[in-house]
Amino acid sequence: MNWLSTMNRLRTNRDFILCNRLFRWARPYWSHLGVLFALSLLASPLALLVPLPLKIAVDSGLASKPLPHIIRPFVPASFKLSPSSALLLAVALLVLVTVFTQIQALAVSLLRTYTAEKLLLDFRSELFRQMQKLSLGYHEVKGTAESLYNLQYDAASVQTLVVDHLIPFFNSAFTLLGMLYVTARIDWRLALIALVISPILYATSKYYRRGLRRGSREVKKLEKSAMGIVQEVLGALRVVKAFGREEDERHRFVRKSAEGMRARLRLALAEGKFNSIVGFTMAAGTATVLFVGIRQVQTGVITLGELLLMMGYVAQLYEPLKTMGRKSAALQSQLASVERSFALLDEISEVEEKPNAQPLRCAAGKIAFEDVSFTYPGHRPALVRVSFEVEPGTCIGIVGPTGAGKTTLISLMLRFYDPVVGRILLDGMDLRDYKLADLRNQFALVPQEPVLFSTSIEENIAYARPDATKEEIEAAAVAANAHGFISRLPEGYQTVVGERGLRLSGGERQRISLARAFLKNSPILILDEPTSSVDIKTESAIIEALERLIQGRTTFVIAHRASTLIRCNVLLQIDNGELVATVPVALLDEELLALPARFLGESDVHRSPDHI
Repeated sequence: MNWLSTMNRLRTNRDFILCNRLFRWARPYWSHLGVLFALSLLASPLALLVPLPLKIAVDSGLASKPLPHIIRPFVPASFKLSPSSALLLAVALLVLVTVFTQIQALAVSLLRTYTAEKLLLDFRSELFRQMQKLSLGYHEVKGTAESLYNLQYDAASVQTLVVDHLIPFFNSAFTLLGMLYVTARIDWRLALIALVISPILYATSKYYRRGLRRGSREVKKLEKSAMGIVQEVLGALRVVKAFGREEDERHRFVRKSAEGMRARLRLALAEGKFNSIVGFTMAAGTATVLFVGIRQVQTGVITLGELLLMMGYVAQLYEPLKTMGRKSAALQSQLASVERSFALLDEISEVEEKPNAQPLRCAAGKIAFEDVSFTYPGHRPALVRVSFEVEPGTCIGIVGPTGAGKTTLISLMLRFYDPVVGRILLDGMDLRDYKLADLRNQFALVPQEPVLFSTSIEENIAYARPDATKEEIEAAAVAANAHGFISRLPEGYQTVVGERGLRLSGGERQRISLARAFLKNSPILILDEPTSSVDIKTESAIIEALERLIQGRTTFVIAHRASTLIRCNVLLQIDNGELVATVPVALLDEELLALPARFLGESDVHRSPDHI
C-alpha cells in the first residue's frame, strides 16, 4: 500500500509539474487567458438568475408572495406587486437573462478561438524549430511520422488543455462554490445532502485517471504507426505500383488502423464507464434532494417555489461537478499529448553549437581529417581512423563500394553528425568551434537525388540565397546549363515543379540543383553522384557545368563514373570505413579503368569503357 500511495503521489506531482510548465510556456497569453477567465466567470451569476423567473411566477404570480430578496434592490419603489405584474416581471427577467447569457457566450467563444489559435500556432512553430534543430540521428531513429504526428496532433493538445479544459475546469470550480453558497442560504441541509456525492466523484476520477492516461498513450502510438504507413507508401508510390502491392499496403494500413480502433474503443469504454458512474451518482443525489425537499414542503419548512428554485440550483450545482469530472477524464488524453510534445522540446541535439563558437565569413577551403572514427547507433563502425589533408582549391574524388563510408565522410564535414573519435579541421580550426550556420554556409551541396520543393523554379534556385536578384538567378541557371530548358517551359522560371520536383525529368532537376550551388557561391563544393541517373547527353551538359562550378573551389566528388572523376586532382579510396589508398595525381582515363571495379561501384561493372 505504501508503494501504491508513493506511485500515486509521483503521478500527481508529475501532472502538476506538467501543467505548471504549460502555463509558464503560455505566459505571453496570460492577459488573454485572464480576460477569457473573467468572461467565463460571468456565466456563474447569470446561471444563478436562470431559475428566478420560475420562482417569481410560482410564488409571486400564483401565490402572491413577496419578490425574492436578491432582486428587490433592483425593482423601482413605484412598482406595485400583483399577479399580473409578477408574471410580466418574470417574463422580462427571463428575456433579459437570456440576452446577457448569449452575449457572454459569444464573447467567450470569440476570445477562446483567438487565444487557442494563437497558442497553437506559436507552439507548432516552436516544435517545428526544434525538429529542424535536432540532428539527423534523431529523425533516423524516430522516423518522419513521429515528427508529423507531434506537429499535427500532439501540438493541438496545448490549446485544448489550456483553453478548452483547464479554464472551464476552474470556472466550474468557481460556479460550484457560488451554487453551494446560494443553496446553503436557501436550506443548508439540502445543500449538504447535494454535496455528499463530491467525495464519490473524486474517488472515481482518481481511480480511472491512470487507465485513461495509459489508454491515451497507446492510442497515440498506434495512430502514429498508421500515419507512418501512409507516409511511407506515398513516398514510394512508384515502387508500390510497379510491384502491384497496392492491396497488400492497404491491408497493412487497415491492420494497423484496426489496432488503433480497438484501442480507441477500449478508451471510449473506460470513459463511458466513468461518465456513467458520474451520471448515476448525480441522479442519486438529485433524487435524495427531491425526496427530502418534498418532505420539507409538506411540513412547511420551505415553500414550493423555494423547492423549485432549490432544484434548479441543484441541477446547476451538479453541472460544474459533471464538467469537472468529464474534464478530468478528457484531461488524461491531452496530458499524454503534452508529455510527448515537451519530450520533443527536451530532446538534446547530438550536434550542438558551443556557447563561444567562432563566426566564419568565408573559408579558404583547407580540410583535414585527423584519426576520425564514426559509428551509427546500433551499427558497425562507418569510418575508422580516417586521416587526410586537402589544400584549398583541390578537387577530391571519393570512390568505394556501397556502404564503404563515402556519404558518412561528407555528412561529418557538414556536421550532420560529429566524429566519435578524432576531429575535422577547416582552415586549421575544429569544425565544432565554428558557429553552425556559418560553417554550413561554406558548403554547397549537390546531392545524388536532387531535392526540390513544390514551388517555382526561380524559388528553388534562390533557396541557396533568398535575397538574390532575378538576374543573378538566371546567371546561375545559365552557368548550370539549365536556362535553355527553363526558357522553353510555358511559364519559364515561374513554373511550379510539383512535389519533390516530379514534374521535371531527373536531368532537369539535377541542373536546377547545380544552379542552386552556383548561386550560393560557397568556397567548398560537395557533389554526391552528380551524374548517376542521367543519359549521356544530359551527363555531358552536367559535366560541362561542373567544370565551371569547381573552378577555384575545394571540391569533393563522390562518383562511380570515370567521366566525373577525371577532373579530380586527388582520389580517396574507401572500403569498410577505412581510407585504403590516396592517389595525389591527376589520373588519365586508362589509369581510372585500372581501378578495381568494386571501387567504382558494382553498377558500373557492366558499362562500356566510355562510361565506366
